[in-house]
Amino acid sequence: MQEVKKDHVLQPPMPSCWNEETKPHKFCPGCGHGIILKALGEAIDELGIKDKLVYGCDIGCSLLAWDFFAVDTVQTHHGRTTPVITGIKRANPEVIGVAYMGDGGGYAIGSQHLFNAAVRNEKITVILCNNCNYGMTGGQMAPTTLPGMKTETTPYGRDTEQTGQPTKGPEMVAAVAPEGAYVARGTIANVRQLKGFLKKALENQIAGNGFSFIEALASCPTNWRTNAKQT
Repeated sequence: MQEVKKDHVLQPPMPSCWNEETKPHKFCPGCGHGIILKALGEAIDELGIKDKLVYGCDIGCSLLAWDFFAVDTVQTHHGRTTPVITGIKRANPEVIGVAYMGDGGGYAIGSQHLFNAAVRNEKITVILCNNCNYGMTGGQMAPTTLPGMKTETTPYGRDTEQTGQPTKGPEMVAAVAPEGAYVARGTIANVRQLKGFLKKALENQIAGNGFSFIEALASCPTNWRTNAKQT
């Protein structure tokens, strides 16, 4: 068998805005966070906004990205990334403010901040990873857990008669956001489209139009207890 030298192995380039010293990243194998953040990194590079960017991440699995990018970064309390980035943007309108969080932080404890930022049309970009559970604390039911989906707190599947229907974040944000806002839902199953949504959200902020919100549907193989094919 012929030896393959490392120099001859083709590897996709990392986004230049990434912090290479912290790679490989800290997320579980198969986790959607890394895919979302790579798409975000590529969008940042293409727009040339690395030096203007302020990145905020929430409590939950999203906090593992606190050193993901080589940009000014702040890590906040659970659900509070949206108001922190809002404050930074208001204090310095020249920055590009990005708030990154999970579905628990955005749609549960931080829902008031998310939806009110949309109502006020704050000129920031919020990116939410929706993997249908509280990942860091063991896979409990989240606002987005699907009907019948098994979690640590719904071992027989989510009962909508008891817990209600899953939160549809983009639809709710779009319902209250004024003209000028940009709202989209993407998925890690279509990275090219997701990157396009992320880029448009950043461009909307750069243009000064208003609030931008992207929900990215993602996998959580660790807590879903699924293999690659099932995921």
